[in-house]
Amino acid sequence: MPIAQDPLSVEVTLPREDVALLTVEGYLDVDTATEFQHHLANQLHHGRRHFLLDLSAVPFMDSSGMNIILRVYQEARELPGSVHIISPTSAVRRILDLTGVSITVPVSESLDEALERVDGLPGAPAEPGA
Repeated sequence: MPIAQDPLSVEVTLPREDVALLTVEGYLDVDTATEFQHHLANQLHHGRRHFLLDLSAVPFMDSSGMNIILRVYQEARELPGSVHIISPTSAVRRILDLTGVSITVPVSESLDEALERVDGLPGAPAEPGA
């Protein structure tokens, strides 16, 4: 079985108990979308409500990747929770803008900006020590 030419790498970190940061590297397309979906489903299963998707190392994303982002967005809204895209590459940003996904799913330029958006949501937990 041949190895994918551009395998997907997804690193999951937890900046807060209910916030999962998924740092994605590689092509997010029909060949790799299922792996990305498994990482998101695992975080949903573990009670995460907010998903920060760092796409700064994703040179290409097709409709498979966008569909997964929109699906987790719908699931997170029902919790209630949120999805935020962080620093998409220019090619990915163009696709997000052309398809209108960037209107639905907030796009931030940094992790701090995305966390501020999470904090500004109705019912967001207060910062520890605040």
